Amino acid sequence: MTIADLITWFEEWANPAWCESWDNSGWQIEPGVLEQEARVLVCLTPTLSVMAEAIALNANLIFAHHPLIFHPLKSLRTGEALAEMARLAFTHNIGIYTAHTNFDQVNDGTADVLAQMLHLQAVSPIVPTQLGLGYGRVGMLKPSLKLQELLTTIQTQLRPPKLIFSPTADLQQEISRVAVLGGSGAGFISAVVKTNAQAYLTADCKFHQFQESRDQGLILIDVGHYASERPSCDCLAQKFQSLDLDWVQLSQKDEDFRQFLSH
Repeated sequence: MTIADLITWFEEWANPAWCESWDNSGWQIEPGVLEQEARVLVCLTPTLSVMAEAIALNANLIFAHHPLIFHPLKSLRTGEALAEMARLAFTHNIGIYTAHTNFDQVNDGTADVLAQMLHLQAVSPIVPTQLGLGYGRVGMLKPSLKLQELLTTIQTQLRPPKLIFSPTADLQQEISRVAVLGGSGAGFISAVVKTNAQAYLTADCKFHQFQESRDQGLILIDVGHYASERPSCDCLAQKFQSLDLDWVQLSQKDEDFRQFLSH
């Protein structure tokens, strides 16, 4: 399958037209590789480490969730990471393609994978967009779990370096309805409350957002951006492996960008 055919297949599933106006999904750099047989490295974030990995593995496409280019460029200068990414992409004929807010909405996208990992049932979007799809997922735990059991399940499944959750007096509280949203999901707290979810798994929550969540009777669980979205990249790589591609692999050089001191 050529890179052009792969992108056509993907965009029929996760249409870039669904992206938010502030987003920049689609081709970030296309150095003339469309007719080549696809050799794909899937990653969460396109970085110089991932680019070096792609070069070493003779990949010709980096397929990322996070955009390489978010804001209009004013310049490209030696020593800047973005400029170096562009130089290496053209020098080694490696395309960079991003699926961001369109991939967030679809079945088997960032939120849906989290729902599947927690075995949520009767799942629906937190905020519907089109065709029954949308941002986040909310569903039922059957059987229900105690909050401590839910936190242990999340720790086991997602392996976050740090798991932060709302202060609660009762880790034995029964949890039966859970909402999930990969990435920075604190802006959806009010929408989650309307779904009657008892707990909300997401990332990048600030101090007062934990307060807001607690005041509305919602247990907020923050696993960090990387841990909440990396599993969907694994799922996407597996989807690609089911196609007639020359080669596909999940990046081993994706970075969390954060470290925590161990006690």
